[in-house]
Amino acid sequence: MLSMLRLVLALSVLSCALVTSSAQTCRNQTFSNRVFTTCRDLPQLTAYLHWTYDQASGKLEIAFKHAGITSTNRWVAWAINPRNTLDPAMIGAQALVAIPQSNGSPRAYTSSIANTATQLEEGNISYPVEGLSATYQNNEVTIFATLTLPNGTTSLVHVWQDGPLSGSTPQEHSHETSHQNSKETLNLLSGSSTQATGNSRLKRRNTHGVLNAVSWGILMPTGAIIARYLKVFKSADPAWFYLHVTCQASAYIVGVSGFGTGLKLGSDSKGVQYDTHRTIGIILFCLGTLQVFALFLRLNKDHKYRVYWNAYHHFVGYATIGLSIANVFKGFNTLENYVGDRYDSWRNAYIGIIGALGAIAVLLEAYTWIIVLKRRKSENKMSHGANGVNGYGSRPQQV
Repeated sequence: MLSMLRLVLALSVLSCALVTSSAQTCRNQTFSNRVFTTCRDLPQLTAYLHWTYDQASGKLEIAFKHAGITSTNRWVAWAINPRNTLDPAMIGAQALVAIPQSNGSPRAYTSSIANTATQLEEGNISYPVEGLSATYQNNEVTIFATLTLPNGTTSLVHVWQDGPLSGSTPQEHSHETSHQNSKETLNLLSGSSTQATGNSRLKRRNTHGVLNAVSWGILMPTGAIIARYLKVFKSADPAWFYLHVTCQASAYIVGVSGFGTGLKLGSDSKGVQYDTHRTIGIILFCLGTLQVFALFLRLNKDHKYRVYWNAYHHFVGYATIGLSIANVFKGFNTLENYVGDRYDSWRNAYIGIIGALGAIAVLLEAYTWIIVLKRRKSENKMSHGANGVNGYGSRPQQV
């Protein structure tokens, strides 16, 4: 019994030792002629950061190690975001980039990331950098450098990535969760960090996209179809009008909500510019508001100026629908940088919906024209003999 207890105790001690040793892998990593005071196992992409920080001088000496790089056809980068924002952490980031070479000595350089379409072009960054170099051994890329941070810096937002190469040019990295969440706020003094617990801004982008796709991109065209084709049927009058107003009013209310989320996203995303998408969105809001005011200024059918109101209402309405559909696709293009392959499925779903509405409109256009032509033909017969020469059942009196 005693021997069994000793065995259990020994196994427990061994297990604890193994857990302790594996709890922070970076502790077991060493570098020739370099010693760092602090290290951290980064939560994504099998990466590690070692650093020594002198707060008085602002000198930050780092070694960033990224394992699992099995090919020289990939790039690796570690960056600081001076804006201290986790979302988007990449925009404005000041990066140290390493590209493995076939001779085993990676090319190391700096790159300032201005937008999501970056190819990590070589250029100066906003921090003085000394001793930038890199190694590539045992499928691991390690970047060494000493950066000088602004006075008083105690924490920073950093981001790390890897991605494919086309020739020697870095290409866009993956949008898998591990890549999306490879960012955190790091306290340089204590070594503690605050990780991205969820991409709240991505959720807001998705909400913005859904609101605007449904309102401007689906309800608006549906309301126009109702007004154009249902009013041909006399039995649908005035129901078509109330359906049209309900559909367009709902589209406008939901669209204003989407417009508001877009303004908020823009104010929270300094350095991220989607000028065309934003400009069209503002124009759509203005046109939609004009249509709402036009409802209150709607003239009676027999008013002599009603024809001008109709022309204005139709022109603004169709312009709004055309710009709405175009801007939905512009919005999908912006989401491509954040949701990756899901972008294609969302875009294809919207194409299917718009295609279905277009097909319905074409069929109804043909059908309503048939009805209108038959009605005109019937009215012509009635006015030329069915009820007399003048259509009132009697001939004109001879004078």
